[in-house]
Amino acid sequence: MQLEIRLLGAVELFVDGHVVTPGSGKRRAVLAGLALEPNRPVSLQRLAEMAWSDSPPASAVANLRSHAAELRRTLGDRLIARLNAYELRMAPHELDASEFQRLAGEGRKLLATQEAASAIPALTDALAYWRGPAGAGVPRGTALDNRWASLDEQRLQVFEELTEARLAAGRHSDVLAGLRQHLAAHPLRERAWEHLMLALYRCGDLPAALAAYQDARAALNEQLGVEPGGELADLHRQILERAPQLSRTLPRTEVTMAVAAPPQPSGAIAWAVPRELPPDLATFVVRTEETAAVVETVTVATPAAAVITGPPGSGKTATAVRAAHMVARDFPDGQVFIDLGYRVAATSEEVLARALRALGVAPSDVPDGTDERVGWWRSLVAGRRLLLVMDGVTRSAQVRPLLPAGPGPALIVVGQRQLGSLDGVRRVGLAPLSAAGARGLLATLAGGERLAADPHATRDLVRLCAGSVLALRIAGSRLARWPQMPVAALVDQLGDGRDRLDLLACEDLSVRASLAKGVAAICGDNEVASKLFKRLAESPDTPALVDALARQLGISTVQVRRAVDDLIDAHLVHRDETGRYRLPALVRDYAAELAAVPSGPVSLRHRNNDPFRLRPESA
Repeated sequence: MQLEIRLLGAVELFVDGHVVTPGSGKRRAVLAGLALEPNRPVSLQRLAEMAWSDSPPASAVANLRSHAAELRRTLGDRLIARLNAYELRMAPHELDASEFQRLAGEGRKLLATQEAASAIPALTDALAYWRGPAGAGVPRGTALDNRWASLDEQRLQVFEELTEARLAAGRHSDVLAGLRQHLAAHPLRERAWEHLMLALYRCGDLPAALAAYQDARAALNEQLGVEPGGELADLHRQILERAPQLSRTLPRTEVTMAVAAPPQPSGAIAWAVPRELPPDLATFVVRTEETAAVVETVTVATPAAAVITGPPGSGKTATAVRAAHMVARDFPDGQVFIDLGYRVAATSEEVLARALRALGVAPSDVPDGTDERVGWWRSLVAGRRLLLVMDGVTRSAQVRPLLPAGPGPALIVVGQRQLGSLDGVRRVGLAPLSAAGARGLLATLAGGERLAADPHATRDLVRLCAGSVLALRIAGSRLARWPQMPVAALVDQLGDGRDRLDLLACEDLSVRASLAKGVAAICGDNEVASKLFKRLAESPDTPALVDALARQLGISTVQVRRAVDDLIDAHLVHRDETGRYRLPALVRDYAAELAAVPSGPVSLRHRNNDPFRLRPESA
């Protein structure tokens, strides 16, 4: 007798190649239970637990004997009666579940070798045995449920192992459709999310790979309340960093094509390849999503231009530098870094001259006229994979001539303002860090165990730093410098607002200096904004309305509103839910220091090693 029992889908019985209907659901359950434990007795009690979802009735034994008698009509002497038990004699190849497991084991062994792609045939054949959910058509809520769940789990594992083998074979695009269907049904499978991200990345779709991580994170958070595991998070980080090990593909024939170089202006020197990016921060542990947005923009968007904006000390420059390092390989023609230092007086003519010199143009060859400089710049960079990073920008006019005019170059701009008049750029705003992000940064600098030892003081330190990356970095550096200092001791020192900005300084890092530079960038050439900020500085805790401020300053509400908008755009003032205008926490501390300064337009000075302070323009 040729026997075949199928459990990987609806329970089916074949005898000598012909389909035989086993009968009712309970009879199918008895057949399945015997097939899953072949060649050994299965007790009547065990069979009853497999057939009934609740307590077996008093007639269970009689019913089981009746089901066995009907099955024996088909199975003959394959079904043997034992003492209070039955045994089904079967060869391994006669059960689809056994063949599936055999082939899966073979494929798994091949997958572990250096020739992982050789596992594809065995794993493909293993999955071919499946026709639907295991044990379809038998009662649920019985002792068989765990067996069905185990088989279904094995099926998911083998699908993911087959995907891994196909990725090893370089068949990245082939796996996408199946992976998306797989994840639609099983959104908590982190391994499958890893495969989808890797496949998308190797297909050249970086934005989709990063979006897949966000989809995975959302699914895990919504259904389980957890963040992605270490392997998935690590893959996300590697994709952001464009780690070389992610780009493994099958060897392919290289085709070399001659590409004509862009025409150079008359008299231009040979192209120089600048490598001007500052070093990346080793402790960059925040702004992951914002960095991904910048990376996506400069590698995919047209024009490839991003503006990073945020409050003083929010980590704008660090984010720009991290993103620039991550995409540096995509810009082999060079990376130029220009820091305007938030100088309002800096002009686009200066910037263009600086950029041209970075490309090897001798200072004496830089044209005098702005139009000629712009034309020369665009001719030099046309079609070139060049990345320009501009830090400390205060006005759109400083960067508008350097916006990419076509494919090839890319631009990252850092400034407090959003530079709203720049057309077509993507704006990436940096909000104050969340409490969790702040603790993570502090833990990286000062040690997680130290913070965990005093959670209340850590919470207060996070609050006092007000979400400022710079303030948190300085506080963490102070703790790291003095390992014996309790977190509470630093909190006590910072708790006195009069000294807070003095303490939030470490060597060349200073929150006061950052705030002073940001205030000067807005107030230096805006008399109304200067007066308005000075007014708020005199009473930093008093909320103000536009009409009241206009009366106090003796100017029109239109002028006040425009100045308020400038201060809001620079993150020096925010509007609360009542419509009143207030100073953010650290800005309020800085403004309080200005309360005794005589009124008038303000600018910056630096006296010896004292902190930056504002003074009247006439001083």
